[in-house]
Amino acid sequence: MSWFESFVLGLVQGLTEFLPISSSAHLRLTAAFAGWHDPGAAFTAITQIGTEAAVLIYFRKDIVRIVSAWFRSLTDRSMRSDHDAQMGWLVIVGSIPIGVLGVTFKDQIEGPFRDLRLIATTLIVMGIVLGIADRLAARDEVGGKHRAGKERKTLKELGVKDGLIFGFCQAMALIPGVSRSGATISGGLLMGYTREAAARYSFLLAIPAVLASGVFELKDAGEGHVSWGPTIFATVIAFGVGYAVIAWFMKFITTKSFMPFVIYRVLLGVLLFALVAAGVLSPHAGESAG
Repeated sequence: MSWFESFVLGLVQGLTEFLPISSSAHLRLTAAFAGWHDPGAAFTAITQIGTEAAVLIYFRKDIVRIVSAWFRSLTDRSMRSDHDAQMGWLVIVGSIPIGVLGVTFKDQIEGPFRDLRLIATTLIVMGIVLGIADRLAARDEVGGKHRAGKERKTLKELGVKDGLIFGFCQAMALIPGVSRSGATISGGLLMGYTREAAARYSFLLAIPAVLASGVFELKDAGEGHVSWGPTIFATVIAFGVGYAVIAWFMKFITTKSFMPFVIYRVLLGVLLFALVAAGVLSPHAGESAG
């Protein structure tokens, strides 16, 4: 991997990690369109450490408060009813599905799941799911001609059951094209949570999963065509760009719909199917060296 490739891929990672359009799919597609080697699951996991560092800084006040309350709740029974302490446990509970499934399907994630036809399918299907969830949320917010608006749930109403459902939604993002934020936000909206609550929990839930995955994959950074220097460079780029995207996205969702992302996902999926069908792209483009 060249330094230019690592710069472009780091930029793509930072731009797409927090938007509901799938960073892993875009890394895969960027390499395929450019004629580069597939950067691989290890490169993706490591560069995600950069974007998660952006999450740690952006949500630092929330994280410090949650971690502090959680540790105190271990010895102080009165703290166990505290919302922040409960959030600590809910992040742990919600991280279980992706941890178990990530280890179980590691070979598939690094191989068959990176087929461009599967990515095109997940882009379209999850785009439609996100669109449906977004429309339901909008209907609750504004109401209708003969119906008052419905109040949606906040994170204060999050329990173990919903936390696990969020977790299984996040685990779906092990398949490139699904999108970690897209799946968890869609799940949250379908369960009746506000856009802000679903996005916030999605970002917090990703921290342990992504950091654990990145650390686990560090051993592969020097294998094949992925080397330490370009990988670290891409991770730094992803951090800077990712922080800016989080700040923008959290403001965007308070007043805007997810429909632009829905349309983008569906169009990209259709385009990808067309290019593969026309023979312009091989469904396994770049995989042999990835």
